[in-house]
Amino acid sequence: MAAPTAGTGGEQDQFWPLPKFYFSVDIGDQTDLPFQEVSGIDAGAEVIEYRHGNSRVHSVIKMPGLANGADLVLKKGVFTRDNLFYELISKINLNTYERLTIVIRLLDESGEPRLTWTLRSAFVKQLTCTDLNSQSNEAAVESIVVAFDEMIMESA
Repeated sequence: MAAPTAGTGGEQDQFWPLPKFYFSVDIGDQTDLPFQEVSGIDAGAEVIEYRHGNSRVHSVIKMPGLANGADLVLKKGVFTRDNLFYELISKINLNTYERLTIVIRLLDESGEPRLTWTLRSAFVKQLTCTDLNSQSNEAAVESIVVAFDEMIMESA
């Protein structure tokens, strides 16, 4: 796919990259959750190195192996009567936890999803509560780390 080139006037609008500050997150049946930051939407593959003994090339062959990805990190402000992160991690009990589907949407200026990442078979593996500092002038922010098995990316 060739890189877009800027046009003139009204044509130019289609060549601006999407801003990353307008997004929505769904976790299980809870929709449009208010997160400050989402990171770790990564996909990749392990590398398998192989060289047979009678190869005339004195280096290994590299092949794609099993798919892998980083853990998802979600951050949000701490509000009264909001125990969402704690409720998610406290349900884990000897692998009897119901795995979740997480949907992340990057939205355009009209609120329509332009990129959607669906993370399947996800579970919360770590909760980090806000730090407390009597001399700080910041909002309280907590985070969770989520592991997932499969990522599907769709573009609108």
